[in-house]
Amino acid sequence: MNDSTPATPAPAAPARRSDTTRRAILEAARERFAADGYERATIRAIAQQAKIDPSMVMRYYGNKEGLFAAAVAIDLKLPDPSSLPRDEAGRALVTHFLHQWEENEVLTALLRVGVTNDAGAERMRGIFNDQLLPLARRVCPDPEQAPARAALVSSQLLGLALTRYVLRFPPAAHLHPEEITAWLAPTVQHYLTAPHPGV
Repeated sequence: MNDSTPATPAPAAPARRSDTTRRAILEAARERFAADGYERATIRAIAQQAKIDPSMVMRYYGNKEGLFAAAVAIDLKLPDPSSLPRDEAGRALVTHFLHQWEENEVLTALLRVGVTNDAGAERMRGIFNDQLLPLARRVCPDPEQAPARAALVSSQLLGLALTRYVLRFPPAAHLHPEEITAWLAPTVQHYLTAPHPGV
């Protein structure tokens, strides 16, 4: 064999069967948790939808709690606080969250479960505590006020998500994203950067 002959590239490795199975389980779990809630969703129903044996779900995730945690593992991909102009934080957050809710059904599933189940509520609290609170600390005038300000921001963003994506109130569902941003951005900005009311 001539040393100068280029080597034939190795064929791309096919996706591992276990990866395909995990994806199928997680997709089915998200749909069932969103439709049935945490309590009523069962391993058997999730396995049936994923077209696998229930023992496979247990093999990969241990139990329903472990499956739920994996199914709703969410990175909100919030803007980098260090690159975010302080006076644009409200608009940036509202725009970002609208995009996330429109594109990510996992968030809707988590919200549905979060309003009816302690495990879902705890997961939601963890996500906002770990991901939204650091941004609030960066832009608010007093970092000690960041938890309260982040909670007020959450009340606006989650309230919008509940009425638009879960309860589907027609006026909320039909609003154009730009109109929602125009309404909510000033309120979120106020929560983040306005002086403390001092009451």
